[in-house]
Amino acid sequence: MNLYGHAGQWLMMDCGITFNSPLCTEAESKTSGLHKHDVVAADPWFISQRKEQLAGIVITHAHEDHIGALPYLWRRFKCPVYTTKYTAEILRRKLARDGQGDNIPIIEIESGERVDIGEFNVEWMLITHSLPEPHAFVIRTPAGNVFHTADWKIDLAPVTDKPFNAHAFKRLAKQNILAMVCDSTNATREGHSVSEQQCYTGLKQAVANATGRVVVGCFSSNIARLITLAKIAKETGRYFALFGRSLQNTVGAAKATGHWPDDLPVLDAFNAGYLLPKEVLAVATGSQGEPRAALNQLAKDTYRNVSLDEGDLVIFSSIVIPGNETSIENLLKAYKARKIQTLMADDSELPIHASGHPCQEELKQMYEWVRPQIAVPTHGEAEHLQANADIARLSHVPISLTGLNGDLFILAPEVKVMKQAVRSGRIALQQS
Repeated sequence: MNLYGHAGQWLMMDCGITFNSPLCTEAESKTSGLHKHDVVAADPWFISQRKEQLAGIVITHAHEDHIGALPYLWRRFKCPVYTTKYTAEILRRKLARDGQGDNIPIIEIESGERVDIGEFNVEWMLITHSLPEPHAFVIRTPAGNVFHTADWKIDLAPVTDKPFNAHAFKRLAKQNILAMVCDSTNATREGHSVSEQQCYTGLKQAVANATGRVVVGCFSSNIARLITLAKIAKETGRYFALFGRSLQNTVGAAKATGHWPDDLPVLDAFNAGYLLPKEVLAVATGSQGEPRAALNQLAKDTYRNVSLDEGDLVIFSSIVIPGNETSIENLLKAYKARKIQTLMADDSELPIHASGHPCQEELKQMYEWVRPQIAVPTHGEAEHLQANADIARLSHVPISLTGLNGDLFILAPEVKVMKQAVRSGRIALQQS
């Protein structure tokens, strides 16, 4: 949940959630032993007290950590929401489940459009990530122009949408970008991120060598990975199924907006239990060990549609998000006890997972193309933010500003950081 302020108005960029988390930082939770909550969001107190000054909310893409809190929190804001067709479809499906229907005014924007939202002129710039229609933004005001990257990577073969277009970002060097607010998730990683298309060979090899059922755990919002797996199922003589409501919802939205290929059928999960083991390739929710997700139910043999047997294979086409190590370890132990094979991304010789975030070489390139006066690293822990700031300095960005949630970054007319100027924190939206 990012806020940009100018001339007495505010613009919100994203409104996301996290899962199975405490109402504090991960470091604090380890020492305090505080209870974890199913769904957690950023505390919106500051902007809720100023909702008449909130010109609008822009959702950059459809990942839960960017969109998931909106159905819960919009009543506190009651302003227009701006996003693209696919993300709007995901949001409307969430609202329908929560009984809000058409209550929220959602304004659909096309790539490349420039829209006036109160005091802010906002330009949508198509970028590459791990799902359809991710965008970066130029936010223009008389006080200065800000380039907000949101989540991104440089991917020349992203599976969904168009390949990364460097020319669009090189042009920003001539547009006097005051500040670049940039994704830091992989700032500690050297080199270049793996292209989404590179996962195809490793995943196909693993599936082709399997003799029993194959179940793949991956993030349910990763339409590119789902399309790759559906193609592999077709090529290896297997039926493609989805285990978990969020996966079914994601593919449904992709079909409704033209992002799912017509020649890739999806089998109803109920029918997967009637197939021979060698005919099944399914994707399941719960790659982070979530207790109620399909992978956990399959490990406990409580999933209603299918039972896994000795010799079946579970592939984790995902990373281990820090904080989830114990949950995933317990999941692997449960499969091992039943003699069900597992393959983790780190143990695969070929890539079977690709991050959606830029590594160091990509960050360097973007800074050199855009040439901002100020770098504001975001989206990461302290070490990631500092690594991003270091890269910005090496890329000849004059000023780098790092801080914490609740800090107010003054970008113009003077440049400074007001520490803990705004009340921040986390609130529970759903509890166990």
